[in-house]
Amino acid sequence: MLENKQHYCIPATHPCFAGHFPSNPIVPGVVILNFVEHQLLRWLPDYQIISLAQAKFLHPLHPEEDFTISLTLASARNIKFICTRHTDILATGSLLIQEIGPNHD
Repeated sequence: MLENKQHYCIPATHPCFAGHFPSNPIVPGVVILNFVEHQLLRWLPDYQIISLAQAKFLHPLHPEEDFTISLTLASARNIKFICTRHTDILATGSLLIQEIGPNHD
């Protein structure tokens, strides 16, 4: 089973915090998914994401908190992801992927 794990920390200066919630800033789920996407495409550059099959957000992530994204190749077309902060599971989900064809620019 192929796996890829990376550690991250989103600084308090990230633009997403300007409107997501000034008195209690949390990282929007779309920003976490963007980190998942970039990590996947760096890990498997010959693939593209077809769709987000499932995503579940379980705990909030705040600015300056360290977190980890773990990607697992569950099948030829399915990537499972889990985002954790210490022992807390922040988000889980899966992405459908496909190999980029030879005519792709």
